[in-house]
Amino acid sequence: MAVLDEKLIAQLRPLMDRITRPVECVVSLDDREQSHRIDEMLGQVAALSERISVRRDDTAHDRRPSFSLTSPGTGISITFSALPLGHEFTSFALALLQVGGNPVKLDEATIEAVKAVQSDQEFITYISLTCQNCPTVVQAINAMAVINPRIRHTIVDGSLFRDEVEARNILATPTMYLNGELFGQGRMEAAQIIAALDPEAGAAASAGLNDRAPYQVLVVGQGPAGVSAAIYLARKGIRTGIIGDRFGGQVNDTLAIENLISVPHTEGPKLAGDLRAHASEYDDIDIIDGVTATGLSRADDGTITVQVGPDAALRAGAVVLATGAGWRQMGVPGEQEYRNKGVTYCPHCDGPLFKGKDVAVIGGGNSGAEAALDLAGVARSVTVIEFMPECKADEVLLRRMGETPSIEVVTNAAVQEVLGNGDRVTAIRYQDRASGEETTAELDGVFVQIGLVPSTGWLPDEVDRDGRGQIIIDARGTTSMPGVFAAGDCTNTPYKQIVIASGAGATAGLSAWDWLVRGRS
Repeated sequence: MAVLDEKLIAQLRPLMDRITRPVECVVSLDDREQSHRIDEMLGQVAALSERISVRRDDTAHDRRPSFSLTSPGTGISITFSALPLGHEFTSFALALLQVGGNPVKLDEATIEAVKAVQSDQEFITYISLTCQNCPTVVQAINAMAVINPRIRHTIVDGSLFRDEVEARNILATPTMYLNGELFGQGRMEAAQIIAALDPEAGAAASAGLNDRAPYQVLVVGQGPAGVSAAIYLARKGIRTGIIGDRFGGQVNDTLAIENLISVPHTEGPKLAGDLRAHASEYDDIDIIDGVTATGLSRADDGTITVQVGPDAALRAGAVVLATGAGWRQMGVPGEQEYRNKGVTYCPHCDGPLFKGKDVAVIGGGNSGAEAALDLAGVARSVTVIEFMPECKADEVLLRRMGETPSIEVVTNAAVQEVLGNGDRVTAIRYQDRASGEETTAELDGVFVQIGLVPSTGWLPDEVDRDGRGQIIIDARGTTSMPGVFAAGDCTNTPYKQIVIASGAGATAGLSAWDWLVRGRS
């Protein structure tokens, strides 16, 4: 069977006209099956365009199998030590187009900051092909490498180079190294990466935000609710800004989506890409990536200011809050110390790094049960620890867990501490809530699946919230602060679903438009 099926070839073929300069794929192979598959994939791609060529040179890369995308005379080099399928196929396709001359789509301030880098920078990003967050980092650094050839990037699939991953004690993806030193872990946008790489460039980008004219409406959050609000506003001719630290929000962490009406099946990262593509269709929507809101205030004249980081702020006549929610943490000793060193919140992202190891899943709801079943396919053993006397997952999931020999379920248990050796997790200590007896279970990883908390801690007291931190809104999405509206998982709207967030975003956007049209008070 061909590596790229007809469906993938059909996706690539119409893109080939966007390649305007030669692309040379320099490939180094060994005797592993993945080498043969990479060689076949590159041959399939090269057959689609006379501008794409493949040259084998087994001495060109330290890791084998690997291949680099280059364009003669440009100095650009992006290396995949991976067979970029799954979530990374889009990363490969984008890199191919961008190396081939298709323009990089980043905001102008970020592009200028990348161009300003004057020294050689060598990035290595360790990924897993099931990681939903990895493509954002891979695509961001790839784009930087195309804009400025002094930046080089190598993408390494941890499952292909397990000895290297073990030697570097990598227990979370994506993990980024820069010039041989650990640079960062987890999802980052290009603006965040360049700010960490070059603080002066980051400061210049922040200054550029300060210089932007006030928006009619500023949407804070880039998930389904925020994008829906922005699109409805743009369709009314409203100049709209939409900011966030990752486009798509929590959607990116969802593997399969089968309840989005009229779309029988999609995946979170694809939906996030579709959301961006839709928003990008509107000239009235200004997308600002890689920023996190840290403050909100309203002046006497009604102008609302949103602080983004320590040195930048954006202003607007009205604001829609759609900041969503983030992972709920256990709040026990050792959790933060061993975060990304065995404590993780994304089984799809990091599960492959725990192949043949013993892990625990904290939480027996649907998310915990699904994580346990997912991990059972790679881990040696999975222990589910549930705080309540019984797991709350759907019956079908509980039945499947009971039929899986490698899964053990412990109920009525409270996690007390995550233990480790300073470098990585070695055990977890939990207490039986009935007897008080404590157990220390030796293991290699802890996957926390105990729900979400609204991302509202940065808001002032003028924005009323309930006991769970959710923004209190009325049927129109109106909050207690004049000119501020809210939608989605950050609000007290029941049933946190994508389709509900999208509808609520439309409501909040239309309410903000109505607020502007009828006059602020």
